[in-house]
Amino acid sequence: MSGHSGNDDPKAPLLAVVVHPPPNSDEPGPAGPATCQSLISCLLTPNSFYILLGPLLCAMICLLVKLQAAATSRNMLAVLAWMFAWWLTEAVPMPITSMAPLFLFPLFGIAAADDVASSYMDDVIALVLGSFILALAVEHYNIHRRLALNITLLFCGDPLNPPLLLLGICATTAFISMWMHNVAAAVMMMPVATGILQRLPESGPGQSPAVSKFCRAVVLGVIYSAAVGGMSTLTGTGVNLILVGMWKSYFPEADPISFSTWLFFGVPLALVIFLFLWAILCLLYCPKGSGPILSAYLDKAHLKRELTLLGPMAFAEKMVLTVFGMLIALWMTRSITDDIPGWGVLFNDRAGDGTVSVMMATLLFIIPSNKNKGEKLMDWSKCKKLPWNIVLLLGAGFAIADGVRTSGLAEILTKSLDFLEQAPYWAIAPLVSLIGAFITEFTSNNATTTLLVPLLIQIAKTMHVHPLLLMIPGAIGAQFAFLLPTGTPSNIVGFTTGHIEIKDMIKVGIPLKITGIVALSVLMPTLGKLQNA
Repeated sequence: MSGHSGNDDPKAPLLAVVVHPPPNSDEPGPAGPATCQSLISCLLTPNSFYILLGPLLCAMICLLVKLQAAATSRNMLAVLAWMFAWWLTEAVPMPITSMAPLFLFPLFGIAAADDVASSYMDDVIALVLGSFILALAVEHYNIHRRLALNITLLFCGDPLNPPLLLLGICATTAFISMWMHNVAAAVMMMPVATGILQRLPESGPGQSPAVSKFCRAVVLGVIYSAAVGGMSTLTGTGVNLILVGMWKSYFPEADPISFSTWLFFGVPLALVIFLFLWAILCLLYCPKGSGPILSAYLDKAHLKRELTLLGPMAFAEKMVLTVFGMLIALWMTRSITDDIPGWGVLFNDRAGDGTVSVMMATLLFIIPSNKNKGEKLMDWSKCKKLPWNIVLLLGAGFAIADGVRTSGLAEILTKSLDFLEQAPYWAIAPLVSLIGAFITEFTSNNATTTLLVPLLIQIAKTMHVHPLLLMIPGAIGAQFAFLLPTGTPSNIVGFTTGHIEIKDMIKVGIPLKITGIVALSVLMPTLGKLQNA
């Protein structure tokens, strides 16, 4: 793979030709028993057990479980057990597991091949593809770095104010994460943050505690701000897109969740959690008197020097920003209110957010970059980093949602949850958030959402409450992966810098997780009901 990735020659073979040297008579050939033992040792591994676990669970359910419904509902339950076993253990790469419905659903009689395949490309996935192409353009032209340095320079203060500088770094990360995937935002912002920290003395016995604490605050601020900022928009994280896709799949007659609709709820929620994050980081890692100590190493001159090295904005950067601004404006105005319709009515509401996203991304391949003759702002070679793993996982989530509904499994789940009919909403919503927040520490945010949301839809039907009042707490709770480095790729990005330890994540993550659950429980019956009215 690595050998081919750097070769763009169209005449090059797709698969590299490997010429093996002739066997050397002086070298012993592979012995049969040794090879056999090696093969057995390769097979007898925990990963091999995890691979077999999925099909074994599937077979056990098909043979032993009897449901008072059509056989397809039992088969759907068996397939879910297979897929979630592979997702939770990662025995098979997650993108490959995400493609399993393409062969499991037809083979088990759950859905036709064409129907399953259609779940892997709809308006939500088009929204993901278009927005990621725009994010790659922003990254390619270093626009995110320029933005980060300008905002950080604004918040630096003179003399240096550590809490204010920390606010600038965190706010910049959260803002970038609103418009691109939170992992991409963390990856982009971490070099900017660590570049600022490089001005500080290296860790060691002689390092001031104030310097060490500020380094931890900055790294924790970047990874958590990326997660919090991503909650506020549909494009900030795959979890929100899975939620929107499942809502559309389960309730096709209901009004879709538009970009502006989600923004109305997501921004207040993210703002509450963000302000608490900044407050707790200042309380734990920015003690009084740290400003004069840090001023000896950090000042506006360093940030201005970094900004000067980038030079003035080129034509290409300005055009990418223009296209990005147009995209946000079109997202916000497609559907405004019932009394003030957006531009979507001009097309009989047939255009979606994915329509706009792909259209704006297409412009990047048409507008010249003004650098070299014939060169455009983007070409396909710059799109090699498109996150196909997220696209496939989204498709799997939508396919599962359709399968649970059409197989009859949804009705069985509803009947089994009758005991919740009298349960008060104020008791269920925090519990749903807590369950999502717990599971997400051990598996991916997207997989947690795909597992929880179909179940929450049935619980909502049983309780006779609006489904979004449970779907949203479950989905957002799945984004509260604040305790472990492996909880989300953003956490790994911060952990590999060497500035933080697991105890730092736990110290900040536990109160942050509790705050998120409380904020969700308070805002859902207020803003959530207002938005769903």
